[in-house]
Amino acid sequence: MFRIEETTVNGDALRSELAVPEAGGCAIFEGWVRNSNEGRAVDRLDYEAYKVLAEREGERILAEAVERFGVERCLCVHRVGELAIGDMAVWVGVSAPHRGAAFSACRYIIDEVKSRVPIWKKEHYTTGDTEWVNCAQCAGHGHALESSLYARQTRLPEVGSDGQEKLKGSGVLVVGAGGLGSAALSYLAGAGVGRLGICEADRLEASNLHRQPLYEFGDVGEDKALLARRRLATLNPFVKIEIHPESLTHANADRLLEPYDVVVDCTDDFNTKLAINDAAQRAGKPAVFASIYQYDGQLQVMQPSSSSACLRCLWPEAPSPLDTGTCEQAGVLGAVPGVFGAMQAMETLKLLLGLPGLAPDELGLVDLMSMEMRKLRITRNPDCAGADGCVRTSAGPELEIDYWSMPAQARGGLVLVDIREAEETLASPLPASDVVTLPLSGINVDSPPLDRERQYALCCASGQRSRWLADALHARGFAGVRSVAGGLSAAHQGK
Repeated sequence: MFRIEETTVNGDALRSELAVPEAGGCAIFEGWVRNSNEGRAVDRLDYEAYKVLAEREGERILAEAVERFGVERCLCVHRVGELAIGDMAVWVGVSAPHRGAAFSACRYIIDEVKSRVPIWKKEHYTTGDTEWVNCAQCAGHGHALESSLYARQTRLPEVGSDGQEKLKGSGVLVVGAGGLGSAALSYLAGAGVGRLGICEADRLEASNLHRQPLYEFGDVGEDKALLARRRLATLNPFVKIEIHPESLTHANADRLLEPYDVVVDCTDDFNTKLAINDAAQRAGKPAVFASIYQYDGQLQVMQPSSSSACLRCLWPEAPSPLDTGTCEQAGVLGAVPGVFGAMQAMETLKLLLGLPGLAPDELGLVDLMSMEMRKLRITRNPDCAGADGCVRTSAGPELEIDYWSMPAQARGGLVLVDIREAEETLASPLPASDVVTLPLSGINVDSPPLDRERQYALCCASGQRSRWLADALHARGFAGVRSVAGGLSAAHQGK
């Protein structure tokens, strides 16, 4: 058994694991941190490892030792993290019928682990300098392991080693780690995109699992961003995964997009899609959009250009949530977002590799029931906000508030308005007193039953409908209207 440990290695406890009646001898090696190396005074060490690959390769080495030397048991534990002088860095133990086999197997394991297992050592010197040492062989082996992940795709003449290096040097932000995002993230990580950003504020619900295979039943209730990073790290430990556990809005979109080359929209909220579109236009970066409804879906690749169509050419403003449907409202088969998320990953990879893909002025439509696929030509709308406003204008007013985290005195000046439908409010009332109930379906945005001089906090189930209404009312002069970020879901999650 081979293990990577972050805590102190207990040699006595490990030795007891080796004892078997068939063994007549035991060989044990302990490697400690010493205070010098090649004449330089050492203060401490740092060890880093690709844990999944390191443990897999370590197990392979131990299995080889058992078969080669006929020993009974092998055990190796290697520390990672920061180690002080005198700390145990590695422990190897072998039990065998005879001492010779135990000694030989122990030596074999020590040498093979040093040369084959992807573990890196950084020495900190008393002078304040640092240096990575004794890493040439394991780094080379680590590179070989990484290259083997992409062996099939680098055979493609359009990819090759040069294309793989392009992918490794690229960064992609995926907004939403749900049904679309699960597929898009998995294929982008598997392809070796060097840096993946995950923007996701929600926690996992049981109803998500049929269409979000990144997660497991035991993960319900946990933050999706953290869960996605953990799962993707086991898929490809050579990809750097950065998480942004927050909702993307017009206020923070520029900051979130800035470090990345491409942004992939995997949300089902038009306000978020438009915020992505506008920020991508300002930053001059491509964006890959997808939307689904039951068995249908559409795909659009936005290339920032004065002549190319953007999302606002189709939707100058976010449509009313009453005119669109989320997966929760309309229903969905799990495979549908999986198909379109995979298509988004494909279009993203083609962008990064410089390969031809969906044209900037095309909208791809797919009906998965009939398997009919069409491409519609779209043109730049000369009156589109993207032609002027969303390129030159910075983020607009922040219309969301974290109502449930606000102290009671701060809430005092706000009127909490529940815009959910009657059956929703009956099934799950808001956890607050003095709530005004105004179902969205009964609100005329041109003449709402609100006072322009008062402050309102609009709340729905997840924050999508309330954010649309806040935006629509703010545009009509209701400056005191805000949307409760995350809606009732945020209240239940304690955010």
